Amino acid sequence: MKIVSVEAIPVRIPLKPERRMISALGKHDVSDFVLIRLRTDDGMEGVGEATVTARWSGETVWGAQAIIEHVLGPVVLGCDPHDIAEIDRRMEAVAVYNWYAKSAIEMACWDVVGRAAGKPVYDLLGGACRSLTIRNRFSLGAYAPDVARERAIERVGQGFDTIKVKVGTDPAEDVARVKAVREGIGPDVALMIDANGGWNEAQATSCLKQLEDCRLAIVEQPLPRGNYAGLKELRKATGCKILADESCFDEVEARELLLQDCCDVLSLYPGKQGGIARARRIAELAAEYNVPCSIGSNLEWDVGAATMLHFIVSTPNMQVDRYPGDCLGPFYHEVSIAKNPLPIDGPLITLHTGPGLGIDVDWVVVERQRMRG
Repeated sequence: MKIVSVEAIPVRIPLKPERRMISALGKHDVSDFVLIRLRTDDGMEGVGEATVTARWSGETVWGAQAIIEHVLGPVVLGCDPHDIAEIDRRMEAVAVYNWYAKSAIEMACWDVVGRAAGKPVYDLLGGACRSLTIRNRFSLGAYAPDVARERAIERVGQGFDTIKVKVGTDPAEDVARVKAVREGIGPDVALMIDANGGWNEAQATSCLKQLEDCRLAIVEQPLPRGNYAGLKELRKATGCKILADESCFDEVEARELLLQDCCDVLSLYPGKQGGIARARRIAELAAEYNVPCSIGSNLEWDVGAATMLHFIVSTPNMQVDRYPGDCLGPFYHEVSIAKNPLPIDGPLITLHTGPGLGIDVDWVVVERQRMRG
C-alpha cells in the first residue's frame, strides 16, 4: 500500500448561535478547517481534519491547505501509510511546527490503515483501555455573569458534573463571572477555569486569591505560553492545581513543564501535538513523572473528535475520568460533515467501532460548505 495523493479541502461551518465561544483568544463564530482526502494505490481512502485557528497554533485555513498540498503532501507520496514514523520524519524534515496540518495527514494514514485492516484505530494502538463512551466537561465562554450563570445551570441540568469557565479577559469581570457560576451550580459540581494565557502574573495571583471560596478544581493555562518559571511560582504560591495547555505543543515543551514541576495535569490532543503518535509519546513521558493527562478542544468536527476519542480510549494516562476533557466539538456546529455523526447525549460522546476512525464523511455536505479562494 502506497500513498498516491493528498487533497486538502478548506471548509467553513458556523457554530450554533448559543454555542459561539468567547475567550481570551477572541470570538469563535465559525470554524474554518481543512479536511484531508488521502488515497492509496490500491484504491483505499483515508480522511483527516486540521482544526486550525490562527490565534491558537498560528495556522490558518489557507496556509494549512497550501502547506499540505505543496510541502507536506508531496513528501509523503510513495510512503506506506503504516509507516507513521517515516511519514512524521519526512514532514518534520520539510517544515517546523504546523502541528494541525501534520496531524491531519497522520490521522488520514491511521484511517486508511484501519479501513484496510477492518479494524478501528484504537485496536491498531493496542486496544481500548477504557469505555468507548467518554464523559466530558462543558466549556462556557467569557459571557456576562448572568448569562454564564444561567447557561451553567442549564448544563448541570443536562447531566454535566464539571463546568469550565473561560477567563483571561478583564480581571474584575472574570472574577464576577466565576462567582456567578459557582453560586448558580452550587457547591457540589466541579468548577474549573481557563485563562488561555490571558493573565499576567499579578492578575493571575489576584484573581485566584479572590476566587478561593469558589473551590476551583483546576486552573487551566493562567499565564502566557512559555512562562514556565511564572507557572511554577504561581502553582507554589496559590496551591491551585494547574493544567498546562498552550504551554505544551511538543515533547520539548512537555519535558520542560515536567522537569520544572510547573503543572498538575497536561492537556494533550492529537491536533496540537502533530498526531496521535506524538501525543501518545508525551502521555507516556508524563506518566513517568506521575502527571496525568486530559484533553482540550478546538471545537473539532467528527473526524477530529473521533481521532481524539481513539487516542483517549487507547492511552492509559489519558485520565479523563479524573480530569474530564472536551470532545464535544461536533455538537457546537450547525452542520455535520459526517453521514454517521458521533452519538452525543449531554456530557457523553460515544466512539464508533467501525474500521479506521469510524467516520464516513458526507462529501456532498463538504462540497456545499467548501470555501472558495
